[in-house]
Amino acid sequence: MPDKKIAIVYDWMDKMGGVERMLVTLSEMYPEADWYTSYVDYKKADWIPDQVRDDKVKTSFIQHLPSFIKSNRILSLPFYPYAFESFDFSSYDLVISVTSSFAKCVITQPHTKHVCILLTPTRWLWSQIPAFAGMTKSLIQPFIQYVKKWDYVAAQRPDSIVSISKTVADRCKKYYDRESMVVYPPFDEEYWERLLRFTRNDNGEYFLVVSRLEPYKKVDLVIRAFRDLPDKHLIIVGSGTQSSHLRSMAGKNVTFIHNATDTQLAKYYSNAQALIMPQEEDFGYVSLEAQFFGCPVITYNKGGACETVIEGKTGTFFNMQSANAIRDAVAHFKRDKYNLKDRRKTLSQFSKNTFMNNIRNAI
Repeated sequence: MPDKKIAIVYDWMDKMGGVERMLVTLSEMYPEADWYTSYVDYKKADWIPDQVRDDKVKTSFIQHLPSFIKSNRILSLPFYPYAFESFDFSSYDLVISVTSSFAKCVITQPHTKHVCILLTPTRWLWSQIPAFAGMTKSLIQPFIQYVKKWDYVAAQRPDSIVSISKTVADRCKKYYDRESMVVYPPFDEEYWERLLRFTRNDNGEYFLVVSRLEPYKKVDLVIRAFRDLPDKHLIIVGSGTQSSHLRSMAGKNVTFIHNATDTQLAKYYSNAQALIMPQEEDFGYVSLEAQFFGCPVITYNKGGACETVIEGKTGTFFNMQSANAIRDAVAHFKRDKYNLKDRRKTLSQFSKNTFMNNIRNAI
């Protein structure tokens, strides 16, 4: 769309994950687009391409708040709606918001088309509501109800919504009463092919978790499971607010890797018995990474993983989100049952070209 002025809006740029890989693809599709976000941390968000860094990232007033507020989602929560609603998109032909929370709330004029790529309806408001107790609950609940009403209204603003999985599309219908087109995030096989330099160890030296260390990722359940599996080794790759807590509860058979490059990740996948995913994923990008390197997946039988893992072929499911269920799945796991040699066919529906074509069609 060379004759169109385009803006891409994302909630915050302060980390690297599966979603950020999709943002890199969007930057390739729309190299002239301007980017908007609440705030950016270039050190932590090293995925940001050079052409985006060059004066194309426009931030809100949150960028100038003290770090202890800016980096704390709870303390900064009241500021986000105003931050995104304050952006001026009157000069743009197309706005693409990519969001799991606030970016969809941007306000556009009738001549500007707004397409929202929905990662999930705001998680802490709808599908994974935090538990509050006593006085805290009585104080917080009215605020939560107010924000839910606002979030519903904000979700009506985009002209159309693209969900990243059937799971997210179902949530979009349930919570926002809106239909959405499903477009799976891109898996860039050419990129990972360059890292396919390790010989697959089909026996596997350990089990693997690759995840942000946040409460909703349920990594604590895997650690509890491995307390009863002292002869099995677990490697956890990731960082987050739960890092210290998870380390304190882990046994000697658990190793933590704070950060890993993609080259290092490729090696971890190549030598793992299986990747374990205890959470209910919106999509589950890491399951595709693991499968690409011949690593089967042990995952909770709900959410996006049901769309990326094939039972008995590329992985297996456990039905209860509990430490006991994970322990049993790991204890009975037989690596030699899985042959991922034809994984390329499985991964083809998630290709980068497919994503790009589908997004262009949606727009």
